[in-house]
Amino acid sequence: MRPRTLLTAVVVAAALVVPTTASAAPDSVPYVWRVPVTSAAQMHQLDRDGYDVTERDADAVLVVGDAAEAQRLRRAGFHPTRFDTVYKPIAPGKEDVGTASFYGGYKTAAEQEAHLNAVVAAHPDLATQFDIGDSWRKTRGLATGHDIKAICLTKKQAGDCARTPNSTKPRFSIIAQIHARELSTGELAYRWIDYLVDGYGTDADATSILDTTEVWVVPVANPDGVDLVAAGGNSPRLQRKNANNSRGCSGTSIGVDLNRNSSFKWGGDSNSPCTETYQGTAAKSEPETQALESLFSSIYPDQRGTSDTAPAPVTARGTMITLHSYGNDIIIPWGWSPVKAPNDAQMRAFGKKMAAFNGYLVGTNEETVGYDTSGTTDDFTYGVLGVASVTFEVGASSGTCGGFFPAYSCVSSTFWPKNKGAFVVAAKAAAAPYQS
Repeated sequence: MRPRTLLTAVVVAAALVVPTTASAAPDSVPYVWRVPVTSAAQMHQLDRDGYDVTERDADAVLVVGDAAEAQRLRRAGFHPTRFDTVYKPIAPGKEDVGTASFYGGYKTAAEQEAHLNAVVAAHPDLATQFDIGDSWRKTRGLATGHDIKAICLTKKQAGDCARTPNSTKPRFSIIAQIHARELSTGELAYRWIDYLVDGYGTDADATSILDTTEVWVVPVANPDGVDLVAAGGNSPRLQRKNANNSRGCSGTSIGVDLNRNSSFKWGGDSNSPCTETYQGTAAKSEPETQALESLFSSIYPDQRGTSDTAPAPVTARGTMITLHSYGNDIIIPWGWSPVKAPNDAQMRAFGKKMAAFNGYLVGTNEETVGYDTSGTTDDFTYGVLGVASVTFEVGASSGTCGGFFPAYSCVSSTFWPKNKGAFVVAAKAAAAPYQS
């Protein structure tokens, strides 16, 4: 995250939370702690030691944990202060937890799957559903596992929505909830689907997009992880990774970070299994990653050379957004290196067109969140296939509409109104994203 936002937000957050002494926090309740650091080495130490580091700048990092975690930080020589709450207010009447939603209205993996079934049944001329692979639990024969589902939306003509890279129409894809606890992202995918199919024939943008473009959506890329999050009900669990519990970790430390597991430039993140950025035992080791890469490779042609400095040609087609939270950023490649990607200027121009609607900061990892990431989804789709690919970090760092668990009302009041126009831009750019 950019330094000015984090430091400004500290002042704002101070008015929103109780005093910053650890004794004021119930031992079992997670909070976001601001931890001053003096060097990049200290930041990496926190990662290596298994702290849940969510954002960082030159002076501090944000760490999620309860009062005991704050005490552990103090014993290690750090000085955490309370920055924000993790859990936000739940609207009256929305406290009940059912099989269909949790934490005020957020969708479970099962409800997202039911939604895709309903859309395909109601709009057979517009929607085609695909099973693109299995979750980790399903590969182990567990009844709690899932098929990973994608939906293709377009006004169908012969040959549309086939899993072949040589499509007549250009393609735009959105991927959500790769990190399970990033709740707003799945909701945005859900609303994007409904906007297109419900608006076809009446909304000019929705009609134009579906007449000319294939829109592919994976609303839940990590369904096992979402199950673990939703199991907490009104106090969702902070599960980021998938459900791979084979490495001896416990609680929300199990799993592999699917956004560090892609095969392009894999291997620069954590080898410690219980850390939040654990990259797995090998590139594309996880079935969820395999499913996503198989989908991308089947719907986009290879349009970029193998050299790191080879740009995608100006004639390249295809756009992709991978949705994450939080930070209010549009992050362009590269993630794995501070060196600018060969299509940097064109990607910035694409990002700024979307930012005109959501107001997000456009830049590389170094310019936004402040750290490099290897094995990421957007680096794969751009680096291997030449697709114009970006990461959205949805939401602020603090407040009711901030963090991993914003109030459900924020989806309607803030996240969808800000991002609908940005999605429309990305869909309409799919035919020629590198052209002005």
